[in-house]
Order: sequence, then structure tokens, then C-alpha cells
Amino acid sequence: MIRLVLLLFTFLALSACNTLVSSASKDLADNLSEAIQNQNDPDTVRQGAPAYLIMIDSFIQGSPDDVDLLISGSKLYGSYASAFITEPARARRLTEKSRQYALHAFCIRLPTLCDIPKSYFPDFEKALQKIEKNNLPVLNTWGIAWAGWVQTRTKDWMAIADIPKIKAIMQRVVELDPGWDNGNAQLYLGVLNSFLPAAMGGKPKLAKKYFKQAIKYSKGKNLMAKTLYAQYYARTVFDKKLHDKLLNEVLASPVAAPGMTLSNTLAHEQAQKLLNESDDFF
Repeated sequence: MIRLVLLLFTFLALSACNTLVSSASKDLADNLSEAIQNQNDPDTVRQGAPAYLIMIDSFIQGSPDDVDLLISGSKLYGSYASAFITEPARARRLTEKSRQYALHAFCIRLPTLCDIPKSYFPDFEKALQKIEKNNLPVLNTWGIAWAGWVQTRTKDWMAIADIPKIKAIMQRVVELDPGWDNGNAQLYLGVLNSFLPAAMGGKPKLAKKYFKQAIKYSKGKNLMAKTLYAQYYARTVFDKKLHDKLLNEVLASPVAAPGMTLSNTLAHEQAQKLLNESDDFF
């Protein structure tokens, strides 16, 4: 009996220890993500992020079904790849990991919908309607990761064919909460609808609406919304006046904003580059 009690005590102690470690890992991952988002020196993030990617991997390896860690890992890999990686092959590898982490989180939270990526589009849309607001974090992360994955595979028509499904995910996010994550789903819909010219299925007018909504829901603090609005919409419709106006507004705005400082700093850099090219482009 004494041995049984000791064994039970040991098991409970180990379980409690694992819970504490998992909680500490999640807190560290959350703090890391917040610290990166609030960093105003992109070079610091560019040089330091690879070590944190490996650290996030180690956390996930220790708790492979922890949804919060998977979401953090997906976001970190996706953000790093889109912001700092110019080598196509490397960007594809990193966005693949981002997508896999996001999909695994989605499948853990919504196991009955795990197979919907393979569904025909009408069935895919119907399945998305079953997702409720409490599952917005996994849905939004999956959509963003998938969009980043496609962005690194623009010459792969099989990947491009996924765009309608990504749009459907983001539209569901907007249906559930139009202001979720400072309106970032609206921003992605703006980019996705102007990703292709109108002649190839793009929808510039719809894109314009989404870009405006993204600016509205971030209260104008997400400077990347205006930068991408200029890059993807204004350039697509050859509207130089709007293009230059948006970019000058970005450059005149402060970069510091909770959770958006790094993104805004990068938006400043991109806005200056686009503005310098404006006369040549138009």
C-alpha cells in the first residue's frame, strides 16, 4: 500500500511538474512574441530570431499538442519568413513549418474538421460555417500561415489554386469578428483580392474595401495596412495620387504602437522604397 501511495504521489508530482513546464513555456513564448512585435530595430530581430525559432521548436517537441505553443510557433515562423527571408527555397521551408504548426493546432482544436483542406470548395465553405468564435485563434492563424505559404510559391499554380480557400477562411474570420487582431483578416483579404489582376480573377474594388476596413479596425495604427494598400491596390489600378498619399501618410506616422511597432517599422522602410520608385512605376 505504501509503495502504491508513493507511486501515485510520484505520478502526481511529475504531472504537476509537466504542467508547470508547459505553462512556463507558453508564458515565455507569449512574452517572446510580444517582445518581437514591440521591437523597433528590425536588424535585432533579423539576427536574433533564428535562435528563438529553435527554442520554440524545442517547446513544441516537448508538448507537441499544445495549441497555444503551436500558434506561437506558426506566427513566429511565418512572420520571420515574410519579413526577413529573401532566399526562395528557405522561405518555402519556413512557411511550410508555419503552415504545419497552424494546421496541427486547428486539427487538435477541431478534429472533425481536420480533413477539410482536401475538400471540394463548396464543402470547404460549408465546413467553415461550423466554426464558432471561440475557435478564432486557430482559424485565423491557419489562414495567415496558409497565405504566407502561397506567397512563397507564386509560380506554383497548384498553390495559387488554394487562394479561394484562404479567402474563405479569412471571410469566416471577418464574419465572426470583423475587428479581430486589429482587422488583420481584412488586410489579408485586401491583398488576396488584389493579388491577381482583374483579368485573371482579381477583384480590385473589393480589395479597396477590405484595405479601408483594415485601416479602420486598427484605428490607423497598423501602418502596414496603408503600405500594402498602396503596393497592391494603388499600383494595380495605376492610381499614383492615392499611392503617394498613402505612403506619405505612413512616413509621417509614428511607428510605436502596442503589438505593431516592428510591423510599422518595416512598413516605414517599405513605404520609402515604394515612394522612391513611384515616378518610374507610374
